[in-house]
Amino acid sequence: MVKNVGIVGYNKGNGHPFSFSAIINGYAPSLITSAGWEVIRNYLDRRDLSEFGFGNIKVTHAWTQDPLTTKQLCKACFIPNAITNIEDMCNEVDAVIIARDDFECHKSLSAHFLEKDIPVFIDKPLSVKEEELKYFTPFLMHGKLMSCSSMRFARELDSYHSDPLIYGKLHLIRAAGPLSWVKYGIHLLEAIIPFYPSEPLSVLYHSSTHDSYIIRFKDHTTLLVNTLGNLKVPFLIDFFGEKTHSQTIINDNFSMFRRTLWHFFKSIETKKPEISPASTLTLMKVLMAGTQSKAGKGEVYLDEIVI
Repeated sequence: MVKNVGIVGYNKGNGHPFSFSAIINGYAPSLITSAGWEVIRNYLDRRDLSEFGFGNIKVTHAWTQDPLTTKQLCKACFIPNAITNIEDMCNEVDAVIIARDDFECHKSLSAHFLEKDIPVFIDKPLSVKEEELKYFTPFLMHGKLMSCSSMRFARELDSYHSDPLIYGKLHLIRAAGPLSWVKYGIHLLEAIIPFYPSEPLSVLYHSSTHDSYIIRFKDHTTLLVNTLGNLKVPFLIDFFGEKTHSQTIINDNFSMFRRTLWHFFKSIETKKPEISPASTLTLMKVLMAGTQSKAGKGEVYLDEIVI
């Protein structure tokens, strides 16, 4: 049974250690603000108190590479133990959340816990390095590791996630969001691909003023993903089908984060993956194919990437 959870962070521009910890433990509004996360406080303040917490589960230990940030996180989210050596957390917690979205550090941080049989959630993207994905695969398969973008659980896409065929035959899916392909494109991919009834076939980079990618599915449907750098844009997804079409702005961060945490804790309880390992690995292959295409390899087929 999970009771004590460790939170590991953080990296620049990513407030997930504060978001996740606040949803589990509650929060001190003024201290969230003074830590520099007014945007997080704003969506936390809009929620009812009944939406916080998971029974007896608490974030009890926190570690970041910066002691001041660790102290701010602990005070803002009522975390009693600030850890200065990450390995010291191994003997104190039942599960760990690695709330960093810079994949380059994911293996080095998570290995401390995975190899001691402590369940781990890793923020998106898991990795785009083949050797690291090979390392992570057994842990995914055995329900010891969960990794995803929380947009997989976006409330705004519930109807699509429950039945993608509500649109009839889809001819085009168009998605846009800020920042880069690897860092934020994964949000859009995770919201769409795991629920679509056909498998992704290939990825082609389209040179533009921003990163633009064409993903072809085996049933010939096209998914266009545009990541728009530093433009202040929302996450936007358009579906164009034979029966109907829709345009959806995704901005309910609280709901998707809470749902993600619920699924992680359930996977620990059941000792079974809540997300198909094959789905996680397919998404990483799509990211890798896009990166290779942008590097000059043209249209890259997913079956060329072996993990």
